[in-house]
Amino acid sequence: MQIPQLIEGRRPFVSLEFFPPKNRDEWPAFIDAARELSQLRPLFTSVTYGAGGSTQANTLEICERLIDACGFEIMPHLTGVTADRAKIDGFLASIRALGIDNVLALRGDRPAGFTGTDEELFAVFPHAADLVSYIRARQPQLAIGVAGFPEAHAEAPSFSADLAVMRRKIDCGADFVITQLYFDNRVYFDYVERLRALGVTVPVIPGVLPIRSLTSLRFTLQLCNARVPGQLINSIIQAHERGGAAAVYEIGVAYAREQVRGLIEGGAPGVHLYTLNRADMCLAVMDGLL
Repeated sequence: MQIPQLIEGRRPFVSLEFFPPKNRDEWPAFIDAARELSQLRPLFTSVTYGAGGSTQANTLEICERLIDACGFEIMPHLTGVTADRAKIDGFLASIRALGIDNVLALRGDRPAGFTGTDEELFAVFPHAADLVSYIRARQPQLAIGVAGFPEAHAEAPSFSADLAVMRRKIDCGADFVITQLYFDNRVYFDYVERLRALGVTVPVIPGVLPIRSLTSLRFTLQLCNARVPGQLINSIIQAHERGGAAAVYEIGVAYAREQVRGLIEGGAPGVHLYTLNRADMCLAVMDGLL
């Protein structure tokens, strides 16, 4: 079923994001974690897609295994970076063969170590909106999600320019938005308000990443431009000095629970948890909230 229809039938909800483990010997433990998370009754689960389609085969197989083992409604990611039309057509045909009704269309990041030009990387699909338009034309029965950046994409010249990019994605056929992670709910609600003022009426699902450790926070901040409130940083550092990783974990759970609670009470349709393929923290965060 298409995700917008699922949202209409169940609010609030939780959805989950997974990534395909690189080593196949890690797959059984991954499926076990997914089964454990099924008790949250996720509205849908998304599965990431490596830069340039580097994990395309793994993405498809993981999608199939999650359907078979957990019965999840699946939304694979699809990136336009380095892709050609034949590759996109093949991927779309494969997910349709699996009975999948949703896809997340992304421009994609530059592959690590790539030394060529942007013209080479984005020759066919220079923007996410171009990929959205292509999918909409080729597979009109699919629901298309896109990424939103409440604090603006790192390459955007301004907040207003980033919002204009989002409006174009919607105009090209996107049906819903999932935001990049952030740590201040005011950022999300302000983002939604700005989109509504531009006439964007599709669901905007907030993405939440519980902080597991000081190391994971540092790694996360290297990957995106999310701002972390000073009070949260101080709490994490003090917890690490006081009790190490276990104390940081407790701070991370408590902060994410309050973030989720505030989003739901504030009217967000649901929350999308970045699981990092781990069950324990997501279960602790969501315990009793839905």
